[in-house]
Amino acid sequence: MDQLLAIRAFARVVEAGNFTRAADSIDMPNATLSKLVQDLEAHLGVKLLQRTTRRVTVTPEGQDYYAKTARLLNDLEDVDASFNAAHGKPRGRLRIDVGGSTARDVLIPLLPDFIARYPEIRIELGVSDRSIDLIGDNVDCVIRGGVPNNATLVARPVGHAVMVTCASPAYLKQYGVPAYPLELQNGHRLVNYISTQNNRAVPFRFRHNGEKTEIKGEHQVGVNESNAHLAACLAGLGIIQTFTYAAGPALRSGALVEILEKWRPPPYPFSVIYPQNRYVARRLRVFIDWLVEVFPSKLADGAGA
Repeated sequence: MDQLLAIRAFARVVEAGNFTRAADSIDMPNATLSKLVQDLEAHLGVKLLQRTTRRVTVTPEGQDYYAKTARLLNDLEDVDASFNAAHGKPRGRLRIDVGGSTARDVLIPLLPDFIARYPEIRIELGVSDRSIDLIGDNVDCVIRGGVPNNATLVARPVGHAVMVTCASPAYLKQYGVPAYPLELQNGHRLVNYISTQNNRAVPFRFRHNGEKTEIKGEHQVGVNESNAHLAACLAGLGIIQTFTYAAGPALRSGALVEILEKWRPPPYPFSVIYPQNRYVARRLRVFIDWLVEVFPSKLADGAGA
């Protein structure tokens, strides 16, 4: 038995929650991974995992073994990383997940700079607004807006986006221009962004002279993807709140008009999020440091639109 490989296989099952996702994450046949874990259990003389047809449960002995071997694996990764740092540039595959408009308007325009700095890192970009299971989906990090609420993940701030309330000229001609936020609840159509975390409409938020207002009006159209959310506004379906980096070109061309300028929402925080208990490879470290360097100014792009 290759004990180190078996320990790594066992750790991936614990982190992924089942054998299939663990095997996929390390490009190993399911049967091979299962045999490695069985051999490890036989070697130790204890049951590490309880298997049923539907789920895998880590035994108390398995939890103890995982906690102790995870430290060893991290130490080994640190040793390897120190040699890689001394003898070459970071390399390998980096899997990143990011929301639709943030990918289109912020990250992708910046990526040529990152690739020029680190040509041996291969980027695999997942673009969606849905919630991601970083371990189960084998994603190195996600870039998300809002306040992180998962204590098992590490969230490093990468800047704040400016938000605007806007609508198309055709919509405003038909329904009028609201002068105050509360007017949105009377005779106006809202296109709400639907959170993929809880399937609820994100309320419209406003701030003026330190006073905050929140509108939870009924929407006729709700959208759970940021590019489609903007497209709904451009089509005249109603009023939206979105980021200036996404709406900026349409605002500058006149395809959209900002309304309630004095009540712009508070700046919206963004973070890069990655697993707390997983070793942070050098390729991920340099990517995160690069984000912290270049992301803030691009997030605020279009703020004066």
